[in-house]
Amino acid sequence: MKNVKKEAALVASGILLGTALAAPVAGAALTAQMSSQKIVIDGKPAQIEAYSINGSNYCKLRDVGKAVGFHVSYDPLTNTVRINTKEAYEDAASASATVKLPTDGSQYIPQVGDRILCADGAEYEIKNVERWDNNVYQTAKLPPLPAPKCDWSKFPTLTLPEPEVRHYHDQYGDDLFVRNVYEVRRMVYTIYNALGEEPSAWRDGKPLATVSTVIPPEYEAYTAKFWPWNESNLTDLVHSRPNSRYYVDAFDFYHGGAYQYTRYLVLSL
Repeated sequence: MKNVKKEAALVASGILLGTALAAPVAGAALTAQMSSQKIVIDGKPAQIEAYSINGSNYCKLRDVGKAVGFHVSYDPLTNTVRINTKEAYEDAASASATVKLPTDGSQYIPQVGDRILCADGAEYEIKNVERWDNNVYQTAKLPPLPAPKCDWSKFPTLTLPEPEVRHYHDQYGDDLFVRNVYEVRRMVYTIYNALGEEPSAWRDGKPLATVSTVIPPEYEAYTAKFWPWNESNLTDLVHSRPNSRYYVDAFDFYHGGAYQYTRYLVLSL
């Protein structure tokens, strides 16, 4: 298997090099279609997708690494593909460490060693969570989500936002923002309860205000940001503007792999 891994890595490198050298002639069009040829490793069929382009077969480097057992990684900071024939592509530990962010609004609690897949292909590793419940921004552990103090069924059905990961890297470090849907719920429920205390926010038993998640991009410049969590930042806003349109969002902020704080965003129109 060691020789197979080494040879496969060289072949895969050749595929990448061939792609770079075989640039199409100006005006020529390249077409790709699924290859009909079978790929066999150690006498056994391999489940690798191959594409036929100009008479040559091309396959994804990660698929090759997974099939024969070498690790492939991408470093977006240097735009470099790295091949390590001494490290397995994916073992039980690394598979379990890749985080699947919950989509049902339940709480994700980061753990050291968790890897979060970013849209740019990078795997951001969490290295420190000491500030999760104990840091200069937060004096105490957050309480459970608010319970209803009014009839929440009077509000339109809440649509929770999708998990989102924003990855930034520059000369100051490697930063990550991960949408905290659980804390988005905290913000929404807090506004619901505050509206329930405002008679002027209702007409014919229906709320005049609306509460939505995710800040519209065109209004980001007018969005208020605060941390740590402070209920009065929302309740005071509601009591001063009870008939507004509210937009809320929340992101966990990491710097250099270390959790820093949860950033809350609110917009009132």
